[in-house]
Amino acid sequence: MICPFCNQKDSRVLESRLTSENSVRRRRQCEHCDKRFTTYERLEVIQLLVVKRSGNREPYTREKFQAGVARAAAKTMISAEQVDDLVESVENELASLGKREIPSTLLGELVLSRLRGLDQVAYVRFASVYRQFRSIEDFVAELDTLKDTRSILSAADSLLLSAKKTTEH
Repeated sequence: MICPFCNQKDSRVLESRLTSENSVRRRRQCEHCDKRFTTYERLEVIQLLVVKRSGNREPYTREKFQAGVARAAAKTMISAEQVDDLVESVENELASLGKREIPSTLLGELVLSRLRGLDQVAYVRFASVYRQFRSIEDFVAELDTLKDTRSILSAADSLLLSAKKTTEH
């Protein structure tokens, strides 16, 4: 690490700590001028691209994703912390896929599979936007599907499985 005072390359680490932002804070001392300084190390995350239904690609934005989930969870028993956990869970799963481009359909199915276990109203709200309901029959069909938990889980599992298979090839 280059000393900010004398521009020498040699410094030693006196202390390292994890910070609340998942970074490492290091207190250093220059071997040449003996001055102390602090550095922070953060994991660099590769920018994901979301492939929309139209074929357009746009950068993944956590805030936009979280806002969509929060809108579906508004006025339900789902807490802000649970929304944060859900978003973090989806992001961790996406990171484990190791793909740079993620279809929006995969994002939607991952959210739906998690909302199903949290709150049925939030699930139907999110599904109505994600699946673009146009009539009452669309809602009734989704409610029928909601009754059969296995069909929902198998749809999400098959999407994940196909995403993982394409990553392996």
